[in-house]
Amino acid sequence: MQRLIRVLILCLIACPLLLNGQESLSENVTTVSLNTDSVQPEKKNIIQRVIDYFGRANKENRDKAFDISFIGGPSYSSEKKFMIGILAAGAFSTNRTDTLTPLSNISLYTSFSTSGYYSIGVMGTTRFKRDRIRLTYDFQFSSLPDKFWGIGYEMDSNNDNETRYKLVSPELLVKAQFGILPHLYVGPLTEIRYLNGKPYSNADLSLWNGEKLKTFNFAVGANISYDTRDNLTGPHSGVNIELSQKFYPKWLKNTYGFASTELLAAGYIPSWRDGVIALKYHTLLTYGDTPWGMLATMGGSYNMRGYYKGRYRDKGEMDATVEIRQRVWRRIGVVAWGGAGLIYPRLSEINLHQLLPNYGVGLRWEFKKNVNIRFDLGFGKNQTGFIFNINEAF
Repeated sequence: MQRLIRVLILCLIACPLLLNGQESLSENVTTVSLNTDSVQPEKKNIIQRVIDYFGRANKENRDKAFDISFIGGPSYSSEKKFMIGILAAGAFSTNRTDTLTPLSNISLYTSFSTSGYYSIGVMGTTRFKRDRIRLTYDFQFSSLPDKFWGIGYEMDSNNDNETRYKLVSPELLVKAQFGILPHLYVGPLTEIRYLNGKPYSNADLSLWNGEKLKTFNFAVGANISYDTRDNLTGPHSGVNIELSQKFYPKWLKNTYGFASTELLAAGYIPSWRDGVIALKYHTLLTYGDTPWGMLATMGGSYNMRGYYKGRYRDKGEMDATVEIRQRVWRRIGVVAWGGAGLIYPRLSEINLHQLLPNYGVGLRWEFKKNVNIRFDLGFGKNQTGFIFNINEAF
């Protein structure tokens, strides 16, 4: 195992050098003429070349048709344990002669862990015609030894209900947005999620209430958004309000017929030198015959950080967060956040006594322009979680 880890780390260090080799080579063979003599500068060692590579990674470069950078290494989370991951982040323009169209972004990633977890995915937003058309996509295939506590606050808050199973889940979300007014976008969306739950021999199957553990979910729907953010991946100012409506009818071969409505409202306030106050409200309501794997949940990398993703699940969820973001030195920043959330079977049954607290701190490093690598340590009710991811949580 130690030998394998050494080989992986060496590959991660060497990968960007090989991909950037042509540029580095041209730098190293540059000569300086003094009278009739030529003096070749000392070649940089591998450590110097790695430092130079990451030093250039966050510089916006419109001269390249596709500007891509790589990073990789170990990380740890309470859910997935020790992990090795590789990430590629790219920026490109759909029209290099049009400097008014913001750069598009794409991220490709793969990771695997000692717990048996592995995933591969790609996500990004392509922008056309001075940002009047956007195409957003998110694909992931993952296999994860997971945990399940049942459905509803009473079951989920009972530690004795914890049971283990394996979840295999390919999923794809695609949405198109068309600008109809300044900053106002509307468009269709589609989502495909296949969930395959495989309980271990000692799993408590009664927690699933007799539901099918394998479900196919195919949605069609629409979204509308009002977006004035200065950028999509690491906003410093503006607002983003987005409403999505999805339908999963039986006639589209869904295992269960249901629908969902999701609202996200976020604002970013530049408040002092290199400081931003970010605020977010999020809610997801499902109705109909919602399967266990498509219920509203909290936790994970993006909302209520610190809670185990899926620990709390029901037909509805809402959460709110206030986060302070501060750049402290060059490309390094820190964050601190606080918030709360709850789950509920229907709006008329919201119980504020079941409100769940959430707070945490994080470290940021600007890998590419407005693209942060983030390390978050989140705390919840009797739970703690560590998160390593790309881009801000919202």
